[in-house]
Amino acid sequence: MLAAVLLSGLLSLCNAAAAPQPVRDYLLLGGPTDEPTPHRACAPYMLRGQRQQLDIPAPEGGWSGQPQALDIFNVYAGEVSIRHGDREICGNMGDARTRDSRFRAGIGMVTVPRAGSLEPIHVSWATPLKERWGPTLRLGAPSPVQQRDTARLLVRTACVAVALALALSALMGFLTSRDRIFLVYVGACAVFVLWQAVLGGLSGYPEPWFPIGVDSAWWLVGLTACAQAVLLPMLWRLNAGDRAWPRSRGVVSAVSGALFAVALLVPWMDWTLLGWTSDVLEAAHFTGCMAALLAGVWAWSRSDRWASIGLVALAPFLVMIVADLARAQWLLAHRVEALQLGVTWLLMMAAYALNQRLGNLREQRDQMRQLADTDALTGLPNRRAGLRELGVQIERARAEGAPLVIGFLDIDLFKEINDRHGHETGDAVLQAVAGALRGALRGRDEVFRMGGEEFLLLLPGAPRDVAAARLQQVGRRITEAGVALQVDGLALTASIGLAQWRPDHDDLAGLLRRADHAMYGAKRAGRDRVMDGEQLDAVRPL
Repeated sequence: MLAAVLLSGLLSLCNAAAAPQPVRDYLLLGGPTDEPTPHRACAPYMLRGQRQQLDIPAPEGGWSGQPQALDIFNVYAGEVSIRHGDREICGNMGDARTRDSRFRAGIGMVTVPRAGSLEPIHVSWATPLKERWGPTLRLGAPSPVQQRDTARLLVRTACVAVALALALSALMGFLTSRDRIFLVYVGACAVFVLWQAVLGGLSGYPEPWFPIGVDSAWWLVGLTACAQAVLLPMLWRLNAGDRAWPRSRGVVSAVSGALFAVALLVPWMDWTLLGWTSDVLEAAHFTGCMAALLAGVWAWSRSDRWASIGLVALAPFLVMIVADLARAQWLLAHRVEALQLGVTWLLMMAAYALNQRLGNLREQRDQMRQLADTDALTGLPNRRAGLRELGVQIERARAEGAPLVIGFLDIDLFKEINDRHGHETGDAVLQAVAGALRGALRGRDEVFRMGGEEFLLLLPGAPRDVAAARLQQVGRRITEAGVALQVDGLALTASIGLAQWRPDHDDLAGLLRRADHAMYGAKRAGRDRVMDGEQLDAVRPL
C-alpha cells in the first residue's frame, strides 16, 4: 500500500515537471477610472493678497525637450501657483488633494517644454511672514526630484511617529507610577505632533484631518507659540535651571503662560501683527535656548550629571541658531526637517530623563518596601515578611507535593542576659544569633526575626529527619557564636520547635502554633535542644 502511494506521488511530480502550469497568485484591487489627474486650476481668489513671483528661465539654447520636474517645499502659508505654457496649477500644504500625487512633501509639477523653447516656468507664492522663511524650489529630472521629495516625507512622518510612540510609552509610565509628570509629557508630545503636522504639511496628507483650511499661517504661529510654551520650560528643567535657581520656576511658568496667551490671541491678529508675533517667538526661542545653555554649563561645572542630558537635548537647537545667524543655505533647504528632528531629539532626551525618574521611583519604592520588611537591628526579614513568605511556601508545597518543615527558635534565658550583661550585650547576642542563622542556611532555606528573641526558619523541600539535623546544627552554631562574643559568664543556647506542614490539617496559623508549642516543649525539657512537634503531640497526654 505504501509503495503504491509513493509511486503515485512520483508519477504526479513527473507529470508536473513535464507540463508546468502557470502560477496565478495575485490580488487586484480597484478598477478603471475616468477621474482626471488631481491638478487644481487656479481661481482668482486663491491668488489674492501679497505674493512673490519668480520666472525660472530656460537654459541657454532653450529647453531640451525632456520632462522637467519642479518641486516647491518649505511652504508655510498660502497657495502656490505653477504655470508653464497653457498649464497652470495651484496647491497648498494643508490639503494634499490639491497637489500632484507624485510630490508628497511639496507642491510640484512635471512639464515637458518643447525642445528649444525659451518660455520660463512661472511660480508665485504668498509673501512669507518674515525673512528667510520663503519656499525652497528644486528643478530637475522627475525621478531624482521625486525621490528627494519622498525622503522628506519619510523624515517628517518618522518624527511624528516617534513622538506618538514616546507619548504612548509615557502613558504606560503614568499607569505604572501614577506620577503626573508623565501626563505632562504626554501633553507636550500632543502639542509637538500637531505643530509638526501643520509645519510639514502632514495635517493635509492624504486628506485634511486637521482643519486649518486657508488659515495655515495663523495655525502655524499659534501652534508655534504653544510649542515654545512647552519647549522652553522643558529645556530649562533638563538643564537643571530649576534646581540651580529655584525661584526661576515662577518666572518660567509666567513665560509659558504668556506664550499660551499669545496662542489664544493669534486668531484675531492681522497679517502684519502675525509677522511681528512670529519675530517675537523667534527671539523668545533664542533667549530661552541661551538661558538654558548657561544653566546647563553652570550645573555641569558643579558635577550635576543630569545637566549633561539637557545639554545634549539643547545641541540641535544651538546648531540651528548658529546656522541661521550664519545664513547657512542647508538650513533654508531643510528647515522643516531640522526643526522636526530637533524636537524629536528633545522628546527622546526628555523620555530618557523620565525613564531615569521612573527607575529612581521604583528604587525608592523597593528601598521603602525593604525597610518595611527588614528588622533594623539584625538585618533579617521581619515578622511581616516571614508570614508572607510562609504563606508562599505553603502554597508551593501544596502545588508541588513537597515537604515543608519550619523551625521556631527562641534564645534561652534572654531576659537574664539583658539583666545581667546589659542591653548592649543583648543586642550583640541578637546580631550574633542572626549571623549564625544566616551561616546555617542552605539552598532555599530562609530565616526571619519574629520579634524579641524569637526567630523563624523555613526549610522547604527537606524531609523531617534532614530538617531536624539542620536545626541541631543551628543550635550548635548559636552556642559557638556566644563563645565568640567573649563575654564573661555568657552561655548562649536556643530552644527550637520543629513542625512539618500537614496538607490535610494545617493552615498557616496552625503550622506556626504547632512549632511554637514544640519550642516551649523544648524549654520544658531542659532548653538547648530541638523538639519535634509530633513527638510533643505524642507525649502531651502524659
